[in-house]
Amino acid sequence: MSCSPHAATPTAFVNAIVQAYQQRGLNPLPALELAQITPALLTDPQSRITAAQMERISGLAMQELDDEALGWFSRRLPWGSYGMLARASISAPNLGVALKRWCRHHGLLADDITLTLSTAGATASLCITEQRDLKELREFCLVSVLRNFHGLACWLIDSRIALTGARFPFDAPAHRDAYSVLFSAPALFNQAQAAIDFDSSYLALPLRRDEAALRQMLQRALPLTVLQYRRDRLLVQRVRQALAGQPDTTHNADDLAAMLAMSARTLHRQLKEEGATLQALKDEVRQARAVDLLLRTTRPIKQVAQAAGFQNDKSFIRAFKGWTGQAPAEFRTHKKNAFRLMHPQSALPDADAIQSDVGELVKYS
Repeated sequence: MSCSPHAATPTAFVNAIVQAYQQRGLNPLPALELAQITPALLTDPQSRITAAQMERISGLAMQELDDEALGWFSRRLPWGSYGMLARASISAPNLGVALKRWCRHHGLLADDITLTLSTAGATASLCITEQRDLKELREFCLVSVLRNFHGLACWLIDSRIALTGARFPFDAPAHRDAYSVLFSAPALFNQAQAAIDFDSSYLALPLRRDEAALRQMLQRALPLTVLQYRRDRLLVQRVRQALAGQPDTTHNADDLAAMLAMSARTLHRQLKEEGATLQALKDEVRQARAVDLLLRTTRPIKQVAQAAGFQNDKSFIRAFKGWTGQAPAEFRTHKKNAFRLMHPQSALPDADAIQSDVGELVKYS
């Protein structure tokens, strides 16, 4: 797990660590020197350090201060506290249970904040409720807790978890541009709570780590907050959802990749790792949309073609024959006749009547 040499971490977070040293009456200069961070660098609000430097200064500070929370909370979290939380979660049957355990147990260690994992439809959210004034360390605390949570979640299922949003209850800082790197998602400021949002389907994934993997990870746990997993075990599902839900804005790989917060090259590579291709997924979604419209509506073939994402009915008919071996009109007639045979007492099948049988009809088409 190597850290990127690109300097993207704001020195504002290093200054927060310096404050933690000062609160304990300790000198931060030796740790800064070991991390190759000059005091002069800390006076420039626009300066940045690398992920490796941040890992180094954080690790040194946590051990010297014997506080894995780096002064955020009213009581220290001694070295090994977060490892204990991870150990309590690793036996969970899936990610959702593991993360709920993490939130509950975190409150036992530090009651200055409350972590809540919730779902609303297809979106899962991890929200932080502040129980006391976090003062000058507020930004560093909230950002770090969210990134720690996200990093652990990715590690537990050995998968990139794409965030769909990040929210913060303070004004946009001077280094707001760094947030797109820290969270790879749109960041909103002046919100009610600090939170990250992601697809709730990740919560059902089983854990892929065991006790041995945990022991190895804890020897160098800090890179979890900067590690960008290449593989997203839900990418195929997320691509299907995007293609089906926003057909007008996902015509090409560049647009779709931008929507999923990645490059087109990364999109194609990760789909290949999952044994899929973008074209095959497009065809799958188009076919499902076309079949649904043919069976549930009486729209002309030309309108069905357009709604399924084809520029003209000729290309649609050609593609549909390749999928099913039948022309769209022939397919519609055949399936509706099959419906009449299965439901002889019904009148001409309208959209509502056929809808309940669409799944079975498509399954065998």
